Amino acid sequence: MPPFLKTIKRSFADVSINGGVNTSEFLEASESITDAFDRFELSALAVVKDDVKGNIEKVRAWHENPSNQHATTLEQLVENEGQKAQADRTATQGLLWLVRGLFFICKALRSSQDDQSEELTASFTKSYEVTLKKYHNRIVNATFKICLKACPSRADFYAKLAVDPSNPNGTPPQSPEILNEELRKWLSGIERIVVKLEEFYTQGGYGEGF
Repeated sequence: MPPFLKTIKRSFADVSINGGVNTSEFLEASESITDAFDRFELSALAVVKDDVKGNIEKVRAWHENPSNQHATTLEQLVENEGQKAQADRTATQGLLWLVRGLFFICKALRSSQDDQSEELTASFTKSYEVTLKKYHNRIVNATFKICLKACPSRADFYAKLAVDPSNPNGTPPQSPEILNEELRKWLSGIERIVVKLEEFYTQGGYGEGF
């Protein structure tokens, strides 16, 4: 069996964005994030995991509603909900916060990948400062800072990432070169989606008030 990034149902790199971000594919890829929290014992990020999971459920509930089957992209979801009162745009708000959470995780792991000596606590703390902090009040900021200090060590995290999660002692670990390439593709996939959706939200004014 291959390492974790080879076992996920769908990589963000494989999510179609032509004509809009495919909702089903995006949700499938996003679920790999919550799986990663469990497999790699990222209890320090439990608050992020719960937020990501809850927002995935909001978007999925809208997508699976029979009356919304005509909308196959995330952009169509937002446009359709845009016709409702702001308080009723549950999926739009969920998607917005899901994208913010993904960007936080992506930026942290990108920093960790770029600096091979940087510990995860430092990577996630730096990412929080430039991604989620501006949306949180002082109490939430303080909570995050405390939680991020409990991130696993860099060595433990990457060691687990490099082996088959269902049989960590049964196969040789993936080489650092291959692991870095797979992680780079995964992160690049997130980045292209985040950029596309952020531009869409900004141009349409869909994020105002959230």
